[in-house]
Amino acid sequence: MDFLPADIESYAVTHSQPEPLLLEQLTKETWQKVLAPRMLSGHLQGRLLSMISKLINPKAILEIGTYTGYSALCLAEGLQKDGVLHTIDINEELFSLQRKYFDLSGKGSQMMQHLGKALDIIPTLKLDFDLVFIDADKSNYPNYLELLVPRLKSGAVLVSDNVLWSGKVVEPLKEGDLDTAALLEYNTRINEDPRLETVLLPIRDGLTISRVV
Repeated sequence: MDFLPADIESYAVTHSQPEPLLLEQLTKETWQKVLAPRMLSGHLQGRLLSMISKLINPKAILEIGTYTGYSALCLAEGLQKDGVLHTIDINEELFSLQRKYFDLSGKGSQMMQHLGKALDIIPTLKLDFDLVFIDADKSNYPNYLELLVPRLKSGAVLVSDNVLWSGKVVEPLKEGDLDTAALLEYNTRINEDPRLETVLLPIRDGLTISRVV
């Protein structure tokens, strides 16, 4: 869900950095071949992720939820020359498509794919992170927060996608809606956690940026 009027969002896109050609190609192929192409981060959010990464210049990035690799490629734009990006997804059918575009980017050797449940994989990654992007199963957002904050360096940034959840976070909670309940808990916890400074932006479906103090 987009919360900005279409003409305002179009103006913002027009007056932001152009989308790299490789990402245009990935977007086209995703819409042609993959289910639920709206899951792509898209031009405006992608350029924001790229800008955040370039400002941080991270040595270690973690992404939870890869889909076809668009956001990972945006995050990798700011990666240090000897840095590494770990991305985790549960859908093995998208693995080869991700790898195709990672290698085309020229940073494929720095981009490590992991297939499986993030809660199982994260503890096996023996490094701390400068930048983390969460865009995966919403019911586990609170669990990811608990697992990740101790692994983030001081000054590290945690970016969380879909935190407005099509506006459901401000509607009466429906019985059995576990995803919305988890996001309500997550949004409260990440804002009140004394280890973090947080701002929630109404971009696309809601994007939270949190900095480790």
